[in-house]
Amino acid sequence: MLLSFIINYKIMKKLEYKVAIITGGAGSIGKATAQLFLEKGAKVLLVDLSEDALKNTVQELNSEHVKYCVADVSKAEDVKKYVDEAVKSFGKIDIFFNNAGIEGVVKPITDYPEDVFDKVISVNVKGIWLGNKYVLPQMKDGGSIIMTSSVAGLLGFAGLGAYVTSKHAVVGIMRTTAIEAAPRKIRVNSVHPSPVNNRMMRSIEEGASAGHGEEVKKQFEASIPLGRYAEPLEIAKLVLFLASDDSQFITGTTQVIDGGMCAQ
Repeated sequence: MLLSFIINYKIMKKLEYKVAIITGGAGSIGKATAQLFLEKGAKVLLVDLSEDALKNTVQELNSEHVKYCVADVSKAEDVKKYVDEAVKSFGKIDIFFNNAGIEGVVKPITDYPEDVFDKVISVNVKGIWLGNKYVLPQMKDGGSIIMTSSVAGLLGFAGLGAYVTSKHAVVGIMRTTAIEAAPRKIRVNSVHPSPVNNRMMRSIEEGASAGHGEEVKKQFEASIPLGRYAEPLEIAKLVLFLASDDSQFITGTTQVIDGGMCAQ
């Protein structure tokens, strides 16, 4: 009985004594991941642009082991700030879920606004790069970095040129970081969800055909062999696996979670 209890406890608390940073922490995937990390024993710093959204998320999570930092991930000084806050609050960094991203608008390349393109690249590419740049020196050896890409980082989608470009770039940053961090046994991987049932997809659906978002959603679902969108918790479970020692020999990989979308 005692042995069984110890084994079950270790499974339940597989992130005990670990410290995690989650960018995009007030979004659906960030919030679901934070909940799982806390349940598994981690201490978590959430990072996002909106203080109100962060406060609401922390209130929902209802844990003494979660804190937040308001930051723009595309600005070096803000990235340094959230890294310093994690170390100041919890003493170290073991896990970095480099997750923040924006979708931009839905328009063909010939009509795509240059300022929107620049913003998407700034957040989704520079923000990811800056995160790795400033977290790595503070990260404990043997840690884990998980970077959010998308099936759009592996495939092309008409009308989403900036988003697709940015998510492909994440793969390049991930592979480079994985090689550079390997001597310290720090694992670096990217996750590639199909459409997820969240605010971002509502925006893309409406942007693709104003007033006909539900029809666009059905078209997306028809392109997924399992016939539905992913749920944020399903993505969070994959991130948890990559954050934990269960994935201790996995690095430099593109982890696809897409209901079979890329198999076609």
